[in-house]
Amino acid sequence: MAVTKAEHPPAFTPEQLQSVRGTLMSPRRLKTEVLAGLVVALALIPEAIAFSIIAGVDPRIGLFASFTMAVTIAFVGGRPAMISAATGAIALVIAPLVKSHGVDYFVAAVILAGIFQIILGLSGVAKLMRFIPRSVMVGFVNALAILIFMSQVPELLGVPWLVYPLVALGLVIVFGLPKLTKAVPAPLVAIVVLTLITVFAAVAVPTVGDKGDLPDSLPTLFIPNVPFSLETLQIIFPFALAMAFVGLLESLMTAKLVDDVTDTRSHKTREAWGQGVANIVTGFTGGMGGCAMIGQTMINVKASGARTRISTFLAGVFLLILVVALGDVVSLIPMAALVAVMIFVSVATFDWHSIRPRTLKMMPKSETIVMLATVIVTVATHNLAIGVGVGVLVAMVMFARRVAHFVTVERSVKPIDGHETATYVVDGELFFASSNDLYTQFEYALDPEHVVIDMHASHLWDASTIAALDAITEKYHHHGKDVKIIGLNDASALMRERLGGKLGAGH
Repeated sequence: MAVTKAEHPPAFTPEQLQSVRGTLMSPRRLKTEVLAGLVVALALIPEAIAFSIIAGVDPRIGLFASFTMAVTIAFVGGRPAMISAATGAIALVIAPLVKSHGVDYFVAAVILAGIFQIILGLSGVAKLMRFIPRSVMVGFVNALAILIFMSQVPELLGVPWLVYPLVALGLVIVFGLPKLTKAVPAPLVAIVVLTLITVFAAVAVPTVGDKGDLPDSLPTLFIPNVPFSLETLQIIFPFALAMAFVGLLESLMTAKLVDDVTDTRSHKTREAWGQGVANIVTGFTGGMGGCAMIGQTMINVKASGARTRISTFLAGVFLLILVVALGDVVSLIPMAALVAVMIFVSVATFDWHSIRPRTLKMMPKSETIVMLATVIVTVATHNLAIGVGVGVLVAMVMFARRVAHFVTVERSVKPIDGHETATYVVDGELFFASSNDLYTQFEYALDPEHVVIDMHASHLWDASTIAALDAITEKYHHHGKDVKIIGLNDASALMRERLGGKLGAGH
């Protein structure tokens, strides 16, 4: 008897794979989460140190931030398996404050940014994600992949020649091992193998230890020593607000990406205020704050197969253990191993389908322009928030131009109630882009004395449309002709009643 696929349904649904309880009861799934957390922790160490240097603070501040962010977000975040830690975007935003006012003001800004994120989260800012079109999302993903790759280029310049064969071996492992077995995460195998080679062969190549000193103690409560005054608020406010927006945007965009990878849905509002809670906790432990990390999240979810909060929590715990208790061992890891892992992440993150000639030929040009604008601006500024903002703006302009051409005006002249009458039927959505051209669609001088504008197939969306109708009726009156506007739906009629004739010339 033939066995159909329906008789062998998947062992677990994507939602069930996110269950912490179910994972704790499954040794195989728990092993995946534990190993994923270990790999992510190893990848976080050099990144956190590098971001600390960008921000102009001690490496311990970045490492402690990565620990507290990961552990806290594992409990309060809205996206299981997503990794939050110290990030380059936050470091870039906050660096000028460190330089001008020192670490205490810097930490105070981190705490205030967390408060802002809680307020924004509870006020529903996460719902704005629905206005980010797919083309911007594709651009965001591709730009992230490029930035991840670019961040590894300095590790390949001015280094001993032995670094290159080590990186090549690491790439062979991370790309080739999954084809043989997925029992152990390929990135972890690459890190272990390359470390053993460099140690036993006494190869002199750059290591994690060369990035900076690792801490030898646990984080403690830190109260920023700043005056509790309006002057202090004026100093830290702009930095805190910028950090809050950049952190939320990156986190929510990354959460949406993980949703797609795992075929599950995340709680965006919870993730928004959860980021705020994590930043407040991080601030009070002397950390530099952070947000979701796309690279480490992809290592966790895509390369290692993690699906629950366990991996996120263990990434933070392992990070602390590694840098405090096993710092001497971790410092021996060659940067070549981590470069290979991050290049793999870059390749896996990039949406290669989006740049295939067949896809580009099939895709509307406006979509491609939006995607490219997002990529170019993000890569040029190294700021995902600016790139996404520009992408959304370009998408809005393209959409407005396209929709503006959907409005049609049809003219007919025939007797009505014994009077020769010109009737115009307006069909389409009328807003600032489309209504600006509406004024030019009428034969003011050639029309008979009676004109009817039939709006039953259209809708008025804004004041620009009301002003355009006022201008049209005024123009007909100037020619001594009677004009009637009929067929408005209730919402449009109410708007015209409220605003008609009250906007003034040119408004």
